[in-house]
Amino acid sequence: MSYRLEGSLLEVCDCNVLCPCWIGENPDNGVCQSALAYYIDKGSIDGVDVSGLTYAIAAFIPGNVLSGNFRVVRYVDDRATPAQEKAILAAFRGEKGGPLADLAQLVGEEIAARRAPITYTIQGGKGTLKIGDSVAADMEPYRGPSGEVTTLVESIFSTIPGSPAYVSKASRFKMVQPEIGIDLDLAGHNAIQGEFRLEA
Repeated sequence: MSYRLEGSLLEVCDCNVLCPCWIGENPDNGVCQSALAYYIDKGSIDGVDVSGLTYAIAAFIPGNVLSGNFRVVRYVDDRATPAQEKAILAAFRGEKGGPLADLAQLVGEEIAARRAPITYTIQGGKGTLKIGDSVAADMEPYRGPSGEVTTLVESIFSTIPGSPAYVSKASRFKMVQPEIGIDLDLAGHNAIQGEFRLEA
């Protein structure tokens, strides 16, 4: 087995709630500017233990998500060893196959891949994501009358294939990523949370 990864995801973008990309429609603003992070609670890639590390991405999506051509900057947790960094990048670049390869094929251009301190926390349902000096976001899922988290299932696009997504809202989303033309400082826009189990 090339990889087996379990953990959770935080994602935020400049679309309104809910981001149309998840159901295959065009983004609200014609383009979608997004940051997302996978916290690997438990996992290995080609025998390399990557548990406790976070992988993140900043993306400019030029139109419909299913058309691809994303421009991205990749980030690996600066606590990773060189072997862990190499394994994580290989898996998320699609080199190890499986569902991560399906997502990776949407990337048209990788502008950079770098190490950064990544803060990733979920407390009482509230998620906080910080990627170096480039991204800062706070988000919280919607809840139904019973108090259960509002979920999106069987959507045509997902960054956590096979798992329900928690429909969320970001009270803060700041992203400055000049390499891909992004400079945002927003409140009240789309966010997604969820859990994943990915293997190939």
